[in-house]
Amino acid sequence: MSNTTTKNAAAGSARKKQTKKPLVLASVMLAMFMGAIEATIVSTAMPAIVADLGGFTLYSWVFSAYLLMNSITVLIYGKLSDLFGRKPILTFGIIIFLLGSILCGFATSMKTLIIFRLIQGFGAGAVMPIATTIVGDIYTAEERAKIQGYLSSVWGISAITGPAVGGLLVQYVSWHYVFWINIPLGILSLVGLWMYLHENVEKKKHDIDYIGAVLLTVTISSLMFVLVEAGSHWAWGSWQIVSLLVLSVLALIAFVFQESRAIEPVMPFSIWKERSIFIANITSLTTGIMLIGISSFLPTFVQGVMEQTPIVAGFTLTTMSIGWPIASTLAGRMLISIGYRKTSIIGGVFLILGSFVFITMSSSSGPIWAAVGSFFVGVGMGLTSTAFIVSIQSTVSWQQRGIATAANMFMRNLGNTIGAALLGGILNNRLNAYFSQKDPSLSVDDTNILLKASEREELAGGVRRILQDGLTLSLHTVYYVVFTFAIISLVLIFFIPKKKDEGSV
Repeated sequence: MSNTTTKNAAAGSARKKQTKKPLVLASVMLAMFMGAIEATIVSTAMPAIVADLGGFTLYSWVFSAYLLMNSITVLIYGKLSDLFGRKPILTFGIIIFLLGSILCGFATSMKTLIIFRLIQGFGAGAVMPIATTIVGDIYTAEERAKIQGYLSSVWGISAITGPAVGGLLVQYVSWHYVFWINIPLGILSLVGLWMYLHENVEKKKHDIDYIGAVLLTVTISSLMFVLVEAGSHWAWGSWQIVSLLVLSVLALIAFVFQESRAIEPVMPFSIWKERSIFIANITSLTTGIMLIGISSFLPTFVQGVMEQTPIVAGFTLTTMSIGWPIASTLAGRMLISIGYRKTSIIGGVFLILGSFVFITMSSSSGPIWAAVGSFFVGVGMGLTSTAFIVSIQSTVSWQQRGIATAANMFMRNLGNTIGAALLGGILNNRLNAYFSQKDPSLSVDDTNILLKASEREELAGGVRRILQDGLTLSLHTVYYVVFTFAIISLVLIFFIPKKKDEGSV
């Protein structure tokens, strides 16, 4: 009798601990949606935030601070998820992200907002890579291409709801609420993960590479300060810039040395020996720079130069995130029929087409033209990112899947971080140069006036024209840089091994 009871209890326990894939997938998609909607909704709200809090020179830091912490922590979270399991690490990340979101909504200045964005980014580093790794864990290699299409649909849904809701909140309520909309999404995701995802994690001692993490932080932070501040607040030849550059280079050298000797490095260079992974990661860096350049500054162009509402500005970003999941879904079939390389090349061509649209954009082009460019870039990102992630997860073993996935996302995040800093620095530099030539009494912070319709209407015609012309010229410079990185991305894709076209996923 007791044996029967024991067997029944064991069977009940087994049933209780069985992972329910559809519900786990739904929870993972909710977590990803939280991160995706944050990107689109904050970009849409940024003109209103800057108009309210001031400090246009700190505009790019709102993105850079978030992306910096995201980039640094993503590799650490990937390693920790292999040690403690995906669920507890993703839970920790979501909780920190929600805490940062709550604080961002209460920000009273650009400086406090930037600090709270650091906290938000610290949690966000766990969301995308671990959510994607969970899918790699619970689905077979054959199923992943199809499931990636589902995951990418998150971007489409967030594209429709994020900018639209963001624009409505900014126009009729307050920008503070764009951060608080994450809270119910995060709570629902946590509930689903803890109820339906069950892992059997092998408990063994790991050596976490804290030294590597610190060196990586110093390398990226010092480089980002150089890219944002050089030519704007500090001259390129100033002792501050030179010191930061030297610090960044020394930290990078020390990081590479540390990773070569660490037992479990933050960035295991062994996985980079696979040529397809190496090309995918480097290309993710360049496309990451492109992506942040478009999503960060397009609403500013549409509102400040085209004089459109926040809702219309949000629409121009919405099309990017609509093109992304459509292309990602198609990529699932294309990977099997024509292979990784050709799928990626087609994606690279769309990235160039979209970037070309932006460099030809003017105040008279209208928001539809901007939306077309966004859509093309979204298609390019959908094709390339899906091909890269499926290829990487099919190349490495389960033991390396977490860190390999995180490494690819780290490179895109690093591209976002460098792009936000580099392109923000270029924007400020060009604005400073233009205003000093046309009207020395104007400063970069005066650009804030263009982002608030009531104040813009009160400007004298000559001043308004100088501000808008300066913003147009500066943003065109940014988009020429974006176009250059689109070309570099396509060139890199051609180096993907042709053998990847053979066989199924």
